[in-house]
Amino acid sequence: MGRSADVPKSSDGPGATLGTDDSGCPILHVDMDAFFASVEIRRNPDLRGMPVVVGGQRRGVVAAASYEARKYGVRSAMPMGQALRLCPNLIVIPPDGAAYRDTSAKIMAILREATPLVQPLSLDEAFLDVSGSARLLGAPAAIAAAIRARVWDELGLTCSVGVAASKFVAKLASARCKPNGLLVVPADKTLQFLHPLPVSVIWGVGAKTAEVLHRIGIRTVADLAETPRDTLVHALGPAAAVHLHELSHGVDTRQVEVGEVEKSISSDHTLGEDLREATDVHRELLRVATDVGRRLRERGFQARTAGIKIRFADFRTITRVRTLPEPTDSTAELHRIAIELFDGLGPGVDPVRLVGMKAENLIEAGSVPQQLTLELGGPTDGGVPPEEPAPAPELRRRAEAVLDAARQKFGPAGLKYAALLRSGPDSDPTRNVRT
Repeated sequence: MGRSADVPKSSDGPGATLGTDDSGCPILHVDMDAFFASVEIRRNPDLRGMPVVVGGQRRGVVAAASYEARKYGVRSAMPMGQALRLCPNLIVIPPDGAAYRDTSAKIMAILREATPLVQPLSLDEAFLDVSGSARLLGAPAAIAAAIRARVWDELGLTCSVGVAASKFVAKLASARCKPNGLLVVPADKTLQFLHPLPVSVIWGVGAKTAEVLHRIGIRTVADLAETPRDTLVHALGPAAAVHLHELSHGVDTRQVEVGEVEKSISSDHTLGEDLREATDVHRELLRVATDVGRRLRERGFQARTAGIKIRFADFRTITRVRTLPEPTDSTAELHRIAIELFDGLGPGVDPVRLVGMKAENLIEAGSVPQQLTLELGGPTDGGVPPEEPAPAPELRRRAEAVLDAARQKFGPAGLKYAALLRSGPDSDPTRNVRT
């Protein structure tokens, strides 16, 4: 993937000398600073200036870390036990996915007022193409500055923005100027910006690829650019060689993709204690199915495929996936499928430390006709008496609509399945919220 965390900050090397010419630089990369942690600090200003992380307890992971926590070496995706060893006075806050999604929606609305060409990458970052906005809003750097000001004035949050000729360079620029910065990489200074950087920042260079490149003496982007393509083909194969060689010369032809279809919605739950009974695992599958189902309905999607992830106490992880006969956004249906997939693993349960569920192959809700049911039920034009009960699927839909409305009005603990009451609040501190 490439590691933007490996990009040195502006104060660590050349960057201020690049200049401010933003002609030919229509691409912006907007990246919120320590997003989840910043939202929590905004809600509780007493936390400002303190080492704060969002995530699970000792068995969970860090979802986000404030910059004060990062000074101790705490980073996202780090096991919480390790984070607490690095910073014993760390303040750990359970994640609140609803709050982060609500704030993200407001951020994206601000971005779309600058240009309709917005490609969200996650809740807290997006690419923009502002080539068509100059006449109304000014040059790219001015638009970037205005976005940063609005996000701060309206939401009390900071973001960093990279301005460049391509998506690849804009993303590196935003990482270079973090936190709370703005960096323009003039088109004619692209190579001056890129070449001193470590090769690990290149999109497509993960740990294994970096190891291969290091073995043949490639440490920086400049080294990669100067390496003959035949050498790269021999080391990495033709496709990767061409891709990396082009990026090392600043060539990235990817466009900002508007309306990119969301690929999946998932929820993982790292447990406070290992589960040893199938009924307990079934209950936790209900927890993650509730989260996934609610988010499907919120976003107007149905899933054609559903799957589970189970991680055992020895960290062995298995996944199982099923293609559905009909697309669904029903929590009850997702839970039923999850139980069947889990029970299909065989008799006996090894201790389980993580339960997860994913809905994939998403389509717009209602875009596929539903098979008619023969279940007797509620009032219809066909003359079914009004006192007859509604079909089971319809009852489930009504119940889930009530649950969604209650959660929206009163928060995650407003209303939930009774089976989950034994296991603490819905906003469990060990859940990993992601899309």
